Amino acid sequence: MHHYDPFPKISVSGSSEAVSLGFPAICERLRRLIRQKTVITVECYPGVDQEAVLEGLSPLGFSAVLHSDDLAFEPEKMDRLLAQDMTSDPVFGIMTVRRLADYFYPEKIAAAQRQIAGTPEGVVLVYGVGASLVHPGDIQIYADITRWEIQLRYRRGMDNWRTARQNLPKLEKYKRGYFAEWRWADKVKNQLLPTMDFYLDMTSQTGMVEGAAYRTALNAVSGRPFRMVPYFDPGVWGGNWMKTHFDLPENGSNYAWSFDGVPEENSLLLDFGGKCIQTPALNLVYAQPQRLLGQRVHARFGKEFPIRFDMLDTMNGQNLSLQVHPLTEYIQEQFNMRYTQDESYYILDAQGEDPCVYLGIKTGADPQAMAEDLRAAQRGDGPFPAERYVNRIPVKPHDHLLIPAGTVHCSGANTMVLEISATPYIFTFKLWDWGRVDLDGKPRPIHIDRGLANIQWDRNTEFVRENLVNAVTQVYAQGDNLVERTGLHEREFIDTFRFSTSSRITVKRNGSVQVMNLVQGSQAVLVSPTGAFPDFPLHYAETCIIPQAAGEYQLVSPAGEAIKAIVACVRD
Repeated sequence: MHHYDPFPKISVSGSSEAVSLGFPAICERLRRLIRQKTVITVECYPGVDQEAVLEGLSPLGFSAVLHSDDLAFEPEKMDRLLAQDMTSDPVFGIMTVRRLADYFYPEKIAAAQRQIAGTPEGVVLVYGVGASLVHPGDIQIYADITRWEIQLRYRRGMDNWRTARQNLPKLEKYKRGYFAEWRWADKVKNQLLPTMDFYLDMTSQTGMVEGAAYRTALNAVSGRPFRMVPYFDPGVWGGNWMKTHFDLPENGSNYAWSFDGVPEENSLLLDFGGKCIQTPALNLVYAQPQRLLGQRVHARFGKEFPIRFDMLDTMNGQNLSLQVHPLTEYIQEQFNMRYTQDESYYILDAQGEDPCVYLGIKTGADPQAMAEDLRAAQRGDGPFPAERYVNRIPVKPHDHLLIPAGTVHCSGANTMVLEISATPYIFTFKLWDWGRVDLDGKPRPIHIDRGLANIQWDRNTEFVRENLVNAVTQVYAQGDNLVERTGLHEREFIDTFRFSTSSRITVKRNGSVQVMNLVQGSQAVLVSPTGAFPDFPLHYAETCIIPQAAGEYQLVSPAGEAIKAIVACVRD
């Protein structure tokens, strides 16, 4: 029996000697490179434990130590400058256009540079966020951390970088990271990935790999199928399907979300001869955008990965919040985002009594009455009568429901949804949360006004049934091989295709990166007919990414069982 792998490793060529695990081994490695005077610069991603960096490297013995954070604006000034982009909304801000250097005093950086120049000999350490603004380093180290680990640290009490606003709710911490801190830091990271001498993994272990070996590994990964390290999170509406199917540890609650196919959130576990380095998958997008995405997709999206797969588990759980995503012009004007969250629900499983998805407005529904009932429910004047206004669509496994932005929707209880969408996943306007509170006992933020500004009232019952529910067309059929186009809607830039076989079937390319999930069968194997990459196994419900550079490949059923895979790409 083949099982879902929650910690997929990617074996990369290169000696384990390129990796040093633990600060004693890291210091031993660095000592061999130290000369009479050596500046070691450690650029830190916000959220990296900088005290651990300083303490870990202290055995090297420093002639001078400069903490770049001390050269930035004071926390109170940072907060004032960020207030406009952060807005008063508890969830949404405006994507910043500023850079990290905009928040540093030039005169303090100049003074630090004079101090470095005036230090005659020994090891000078420059560390912190913005360290590379001070000195490029005779030895340049980039200290990194995954987004998921940052979020976990927020929950455990870590505050944002350089803020006087302590102990904020986790959503506000996340908002500042998403709209500001991570944007500055990613620009710096993008500049340093090609030049850094060493990459320092500060996520869950401490490991350092030579920059050249790290870059070689990312180049190799960009030419073959790979999986990212998924993560799972509880939610008030969550179910137990993933807990039982994926053998997840008991958490005293449920698992509502699985992020398995989101490079901006997930990580890669690079295995250098038995020594592993965990690194944000986004780094691969920055380092190898053309090989990964394809020329056509890179030209359109730049260094952004435009497709996202995740899972929504309501099996023996509850309905998701009734919600809508912003239209393109709204997300551009309000949040400075270039494209919006068009999406779809692929039903992996549906059980129990009348599993359903709520989708689109019922024909004849009165917009003003619906708005009044939403506001009344938010005030606590009784529940919102969702089925008076929103279509309730019965679902079964392998149904595919398309959700272009502006369409009211939510998955109902007792469904297991593979959500296939564009990447701006934070922009969900909740209209009604079924009168419940979140796991922390507080109501979840509701955005009725924003939602009403985006609802497309002509997405009525007839439109939904004709355009959004199982809009499947056959592309190819021969023997037991079948290729079907299952979406998405013409307003959406993503295409999805379902491949079915009990032997082998060729998956052609259209110049785009592909994201795949095995939606039926215990195991499939991706095979390159030209030997461009080693055979790649994929188990039930696992998501993998197939870079454009991997070329055409075959989907094989090794046991001869009937398998199905859903594949998403950017439309021609």
